[in-house]
Amino acid sequence: MILEPSVDNLLTKINSKYALVIVSAKRARELQETKQSLVESPKSNKNVGVALEEIMDEKLTLDEDVY
Repeated sequence: MILEPSVDNLLTKINSKYALVIVSAKRARELQETKQSLVESPKSNKNVGVALEEIMDEKLTLDEDVY
């Protein structure tokens, strides 16, 4: 279960929970291959958690024109 960052806080960054799932899953797959996080010291040791931290820190965003 994800406690931090909260879903409510994440939805202030990406307005759709469905888009949030897609973006974080794609980024998690990318992290699995590259191991290069956009945040300096992520709290999570799971790729999805790191992706959500990147979204919360606005290092990872959704291009609304594409979505």
